[in-house]
Amino acid sequence: MLAAAPPRSNAQALSSWVAGTRPAMTFRGWGSGFNAVYIMASRKHGTLYIGVTGELLRRVHEHREGLIGGFTKRYGVKRLVWFEPHDGIEAAIRREKSLKKYRREWKINLIERENPDWIDLFPGFFMEEGPLSHLQPRERSM
Repeated sequence: MLAAAPPRSNAQALSSWVAGTRPAMTFRGWGSGFNAVYIMASRKHGTLYIGVTGELLRRVHEHREGLIGGFTKRYGVKRLVWFEPHDGIEAAIRREKSLKKYRREWKINLIERENPDWIDLFPGFFMEEGPLSHLQPRERSM
């Protein structure tokens, strides 16, 4: 039996497909759909996967749950260790292609510059205070 795809438009419903979490303030600003290049890993210094998407949270969820067959499912690549938002999908695709050409050592340095412990960044999207809290839009005071 296949798991249902996560909802795309309602941040409150999003918590229903990530057990034990709740949507973060992050969703107020950019929602689950934003263009990004991302790197996933099986473990620290393990197998790496570079991808691009217009809906980062949905895509990472698919990798983590093994909903789509392929490289990440075959090699157990489930940890989001780095991502870079882009304004347009074309720029994100160009960046993904350039990253894939780089040597493994350079990719590891890219990850460790911002995430030296290779923590899984995905849960941070569902916490008000967490490793990604600096990315949450600030509410304006009236």
